[in-house]
Amino acid sequence: MMKFLKSFFSSAAGLRRTGRHFRRSPMPLRAGDAATVSSEVGRHANRQMLDLSRQDDGALFSLFGSGRGGLSEAQAQTSRERYGANEVDHEKPLSWYAHLWLSYRNPFNLLLTALAILSWITDVRMAEPEDQSWTAALIIGSMVLISTVLRFAQERRSNRSAEALKAMVQNTATVLRSDPADPDGSGAHRFFGGTLHVSGSRQVEVPLAELVPGDVVLLSAGDMIPADCRILGAKDLFVAQAALTGESLPVEKYARQRASTANALELENMAFMGTNVVSGAGSALVVATGSRTYFGQLAGRVTQVSRAPTQFQQGINRVSWVLIRFMLVMAPIVLLINGFTKGDWLEALLFALAIAVGLTPEMLPMIVTATLAKGALRMSRRKVVVKRLDAIQNLGAMNVLCTDKTGTLTQDRIVLERHTDVYGASCDDVLAYAYLNSHYQTGLKNLLDVAVLQHAEVERKLNLAAKYRKVDEIPFDFSRRRMSVVVNETENGRDHHELICKGALEEMLSVCTRLRVGNEVHLLTEVRRADIRRVTAELNRDGLRVIAVGVKEMPPTQEAYGVADESELVLVGYIAFLDPPKESTGPALAALRNSGVEVKVLTGDVELVTLKVCREVGFEVRKVYLGADIEKMDDRQLAASVREANVFARLTPAHKERIVRSLRAQGCTVGFMGDGINDAPALRAADVGISVDSAVDISKEAADIILLEKSLMVLEDGVIEGRKTFCNMLKYLKMTASSNFGNVFSVLVASAFLPFLPMLPIHLLLQNLMYDISQTAIPFDNVDEELLKRPQQWDPDGLGRFMVFFGPISSVFDIATYALMWYVFQANAPEHQTLFQSGWFVEGLLSQTLIVHMIRTRKIPFLQSRAAWPLMGMTLMVVTLGLLLPFSPLAQYFQLQALPWSYFPWLAGILLGYCVLTQLLKGIWVRRYGWQ
Repeated sequence: MMKFLKSFFSSAAGLRRTGRHFRRSPMPLRAGDAATVSSEVGRHANRQMLDLSRQDDGALFSLFGSGRGGLSEAQAQTSRERYGANEVDHEKPLSWYAHLWLSYRNPFNLLLTALAILSWITDVRMAEPEDQSWTAALIIGSMVLISTVLRFAQERRSNRSAEALKAMVQNTATVLRSDPADPDGSGAHRFFGGTLHVSGSRQVEVPLAELVPGDVVLLSAGDMIPADCRILGAKDLFVAQAALTGESLPVEKYARQRASTANALELENMAFMGTNVVSGAGSALVVATGSRTYFGQLAGRVTQVSRAPTQFQQGINRVSWVLIRFMLVMAPIVLLINGFTKGDWLEALLFALAIAVGLTPEMLPMIVTATLAKGALRMSRRKVVVKRLDAIQNLGAMNVLCTDKTGTLTQDRIVLERHTDVYGASCDDVLAYAYLNSHYQTGLKNLLDVAVLQHAEVERKLNLAAKYRKVDEIPFDFSRRRMSVVVNETENGRDHHELICKGALEEMLSVCTRLRVGNEVHLLTEVRRADIRRVTAELNRDGLRVIAVGVKEMPPTQEAYGVADESELVLVGYIAFLDPPKESTGPALAALRNSGVEVKVLTGDVELVTLKVCREVGFEVRKVYLGADIEKMDDRQLAASVREANVFARLTPAHKERIVRSLRAQGCTVGFMGDGINDAPALRAADVGISVDSAVDISKEAADIILLEKSLMVLEDGVIEGRKTFCNMLKYLKMTASSNFGNVFSVLVASAFLPFLPMLPIHLLLQNLMYDISQTAIPFDNVDEELLKRPQQWDPDGLGRFMVFFGPISSVFDIATYALMWYVFQANAPEHQTLFQSGWFVEGLLSQTLIVHMIRTRKIPFLQSRAAWPLMGMTLMVVTLGLLLPFSPLAQYFQLQALPWSYFPWLAGILLGYCVLTQLLKGIWVRRYGWQ
């Protein structure tokens, strides 16, 4: 049972076991699994991919009824009906009956079922006809039924809500749709040398789930490979395949297989679902979708590895073990005491099992599910979409937020502010070169390119259509940090090729050997390099991001270009961009700071621009480290550095990931907010990955939470909702643990001295059931403002202390009730045990229900802090039923009896004393331990 609980609670209260996966991206396989693929899966998948890689394009198009222009809309619809959705089998929702079975199949329900069977054996099967009673078995069965149905209904509703929220943020693929009159198209898929489209076709965005075999997809940096594909055309197309092979370095893909191999994952002209494009671009033919993909065939047979357990999963796991250990100690003690003192071991066993059930929060899976789902819906109203439900708690527990600068601190509205020569004088030629570069590049167009292309007057002045033709392109990647296009320029009857390169300053200086000033070209000496750095530093201090531009004339006979051609360039100048700070950034940073969240800026931009923006938004910079500094540090040095600094500039993707992991290793709950390809590793490494709906595919897929508005203020709202969700979950654990501990302590005292059981097993079970039903309204409860001002963390040790501190308070008044029933109402012999048990049942139920309102807040309940109306209504209903039950016709079935009216003034005094003492001791607890 303990093994089951450990795995059960580590999966967001069973959500993934009982419905759709909330994270739909294929989970990574362990490194080395690919090497054993032939023996474990994959002979069929391996052979199929090898066969497809060897066929020529014409045979492939014929096989899938497609063409270079892709499928027509009608063909795609027909194929969709034939092949189904592009989803692997394990992502399909469970049938309702399978979900119902899984909602029942947990150790708590199994224990209750066993107890019901024992009750039937002892009360019906083995009893004399006149003594037979179905009451206990029916009540316990009802408890199982209510627990199962409530959880089933809540999780079905949660799953539907989560799917509806996720549908708001869809990943898509760019596909070619052919003209039915010209299904084959005509142009070849020669990216960069030709165009991105084929005549007779158009580009459309299609949800990944709607892709079918035969679709022609266009790939660029940041895209996920949406299905298994055969590459048709590629230029510097690098794909990260770590999700399948565990290899950290990306591999280059080509339109033709260059070397023989027997392993499908080593094929150079095939790309597989679950991988992603790091740089370059290409086109590909979809050859397999869904469960027919390589990953789909591997998924059911090869061990999958998820990300490291989050703070939520670790916390609920530890809390569960605290409660389990307590149950394993107390239940045997109750069994032994009652067995030796009463002599009826079967009755003692049933009573001990009832105690074990009472100590176990059997509604916890349902409460956690309902609370998280309610939190997700509330957050959606604040423009925050939750992809993975347990990330809500992580958001509330977050005490460090690592964020990029662009679009978060700034407006993400880049403006081309200046275009200058190498010494800072305005220069139209630099703008013209930059325009040609941005216009002809077909990879991932970023906001800098968009800002350049807004200068439409340059296109008219250059007369692009008549004078220029694109020859090739060398795409951007994060190691070179630059990109180039090659154009053929026709001027005065003479053709020549011009390589135009733009990129980060230092990377451009590494490939430039000369510079141009006016019409003169000079060698790039060290003195001139110092002048260049001085000029660009001045621009940076003004908050401008500087991109250098270099050119090189090439032979007109050369048709293909690569990274090696980016050498001996002539530096012509810079284009400088302004990204103004957001007006909301300052207040948002202050709100996060007041909420106990430390913000750290992690950016690939230069430090001078970053510091300028930080000053303008009121962000106090303690210390700055550069990527080069991080590179030199070992893990111990890095740990110290990430504690003291809050700005990190000129970072690579690996640097960002390493910083996040270092913070987590030091016990921080880390959120990372990013939207670029370079942010994906850090998003996966964080406790909670945060992206935006405008992010590249791989970043959205890696994130747990998607913001519909890229703003720290929206994120602050999400943090508050996360804390509300956590607080409401913690309420249930505190209330249940403390009240159950008090009840068991009272039972131990009573069992040692009473000649009969202080309460029958059925009374304990009924009391526990009624109490748990009242707790189903906790997800709707209010949370005190002071609890939302700091991050919330799991504290299993604190829960144990809380349980031991507050539990015995109820025992004091339980013992007072024993004395009342024994001495005042003379219920002091076995023939009067029903009166005794009825009196304690009512007092125990009301005090257990009152504790809900006493412990949900550190303030005075009902006066300074009132519960939400759903919780008030549920507790009022349970109190009313508890008071009426001994007087109702059902009393005999539960072996209760009507209480004398003189009992109720005593009851009111006991309950009042309980509330006063609890409130006084809350003050002592808060002064010593605080209140979470």
